[in-house]
Amino acid sequence: MMSVLEYAEDVNKSVAEILKMCARLSIDAKGEDDYLDEEAITILDNDIAASEETEDLEYEDELIEKENSKIEEIVNNSKPKKGNKQNKNKGAVNKSGKKELAKKKKEMYKNKEKLISNAPVDKSDTVIYKEGMTIGELAKALNVKPAVLIKKLFTIGILATVNNAIDFDNAALIVSEFDKKLEREQVVDETKFEEFEINDKEEDLVKRPAVVTIMGHVDHGKTTLLDTIRKTDVVSGEAGGITQAISAYQVKHNDELITFIDTPGHAAFTEMRARGASITDIVIIIVAADDGVMPQTKEAIDHAKAAGVPILVAINKIDKPGANQEKVLSELAEYGLTPEAWGGDTICTPISAKTGEGVDKLLENILLVAELEEYKANPKRYAIGSVVEATLDKHVGAKVTVLVQNGTLRLGDPIVVGTSFGKIRTLKNDKGEEITEALPSQPVEITGINEIPSAGDKFMAFETEKQARSIGEARREEEKIKKNTKSNVSLEDLFSKIQDGIKEINVIIKADVNGSAEAVKNSLEKIEVEGVKVKVIRSTVGAITESDIVLANASNAIIIGFNIRPNNSIKDYAKEQGVEIRLYDIIYKAVEDMENAMKGLLDPTYEEKVTGSAEVRQLFKFSKVGVIAGSYILDGVVKSNSKARVIRDSKVIYDGEIGSLQREKDSVKEVKKGLECGITITNFNDIKVGDVIEAYEMVEVK
Repeated sequence: MMSVLEYAEDVNKSVAEILKMCARLSIDAKGEDDYLDEEAITILDNDIAASEETEDLEYEDELIEKENSKIEEIVNNSKPKKGNKQNKNKGAVNKSGKKELAKKKKEMYKNKEKLISNAPVDKSDTVIYKEGMTIGELAKALNVKPAVLIKKLFTIGILATVNNAIDFDNAALIVSEFDKKLEREQVVDETKFEEFEINDKEEDLVKRPAVVTIMGHVDHGKTTLLDTIRKTDVVSGEAGGITQAISAYQVKHNDELITFIDTPGHAAFTEMRARGASITDIVIIIVAADDGVMPQTKEAIDHAKAAGVPILVAINKIDKPGANQEKVLSELAEYGLTPEAWGGDTICTPISAKTGEGVDKLLENILLVAELEEYKANPKRYAIGSVVEATLDKHVGAKVTVLVQNGTLRLGDPIVVGTSFGKIRTLKNDKGEEITEALPSQPVEITGINEIPSAGDKFMAFETEKQARSIGEARREEEKIKKNTKSNVSLEDLFSKIQDGIKEINVIIKADVNGSAEAVKNSLEKIEVEGVKVKVIRSTVGAITESDIVLANASNAIIIGFNIRPNNSIKDYAKEQGVEIRLYDIIYKAVEDMENAMKGLLDPTYEEKVTGSAEVRQLFKFSKVGVIAGSYILDGVVKSNSKARVIRDSKVIYDGEIGSLQREKDSVKEVKKGLECGITITNFNDIKVGDVIEAYEMVEVK
């Protein structure tokens, strides 16, 4: 809720304008201090958006009218009148299309509803406890009268009034009687929306199209295959027939939609993944039947495996002389993609991208995998997704191609994209047609963002423009700080990284010859250290390349070079990306370094070490501190931060910690053998004369 004055300031309008709108829309608000509920705010937002859109369309119609008049004038001066009619009709069709779009937009704004927020929401069976919560506030959260809670507290011996604070334990006791759970309040940081754990209700989930990326060696037919699938000529417009830009589009096969992401190579695909954009559901590796598995094919396989998604193989150019499918299948098996025909689980489809042979079968296999994986999303929430590409247009500013991964993206939605923000001004589908909303797995081009984001940036739509602006600006500041502190895994800091949950070390091996690469790989993978293992995600011959750095950055991996030396540009790029490169010429040294690093990764083993013991000889009782045991140190040393157990008649009656340690009137850190002192045990007062207090500590076993 917000007041009329606050809302007017938020939408940059006067209070008088807002009150006039409220009167027209039958919203009960007479003055600037009157409050607007969420429903009223949504109605006002939609009305403002619709009026702004109408003004824009009228202005566009005016421009089109003027443009058509100019064209008509030029045609009149250069061609017979017969041609004028044709141009007039063209303008009429253009105007008619604009009016139809305006009608759709007006209808959309009129019926625009508030969607589900992507921020974590409170569960219906859970009450959130805030520090210092009063009985009145707890009663409101439980939807009962405060007198009910006051009565329940009285029955357990607590006298309280409606404004008294209630502690967590007593609140939990009361809440449990209403069959609910009590949880402490957790502050949600909306600036880190990539980390939101979104849990949709099963009844809200609907089937969505699979998102597919095709990768492979240069000139193995990726673009021709995509061209055949979408039946448009793209190759002829590209330099040398090699893909030059990222794009995304949808095709329909057997009445099912499939979304394709066309990247300029596996390095770009992994760069997007490095920015947190796991946009692909399925990867297709394309291999030419007359060429076999080439170096870039192997790299593509490594990148696809690192992404952890299902992999299909398209064996292309089967119609060419010299095509050898068996050779391709054999090479694929060597790289861990065992074909189904050979008893593996990789679906391999022979195709000819040029003639179209086998392409339908490939699409059917995509739909089969999609059916098995059961891709679903919730169109009832605000959209969340990733940037595919972004360009700057001198007329409209940033033009951003995004993929909606969950929720529905609508015209007029406030949005944060990476560190930029804005409001969706135009929404176009993959055919360039203006639309009013985009559903899950749909790629669209949007405008209205204040800056150009990067490919792979995450986006999220929000309820208000003020919220989007605030979050966008906060993210920009965080990004500046992050750039100065970014670092990936290195051997030196593996132990600290494991504290954050890392239990697997990703490694990329580059060597001078294949025999060395295999020897290093086998040696590293044989290292057995409990709880931690080495995973070699790539092992190849040759110099360290930018592709290796990109993969290491995306997979949080360490690069190990054997008998090779990277050039200065690669060193600089690795440093810029925060990737560690380790160089060796002796295998056992590489293994030794890794073992030592992994020992730091292990969950430490501790053993008990008794440091000293004290005999209780006198007791002193104080109301504020409890029982102080006047003790004599029998042996060793007793420290103030030690753990302690109380032993009576050779039996342990309590195991806890020393609360305080005093010599005369002073608190001390330790007391040695032969001295007297006062000892308190945390949360334990049942100490008797003659008890023995045994002090000990847990020491890590090296």
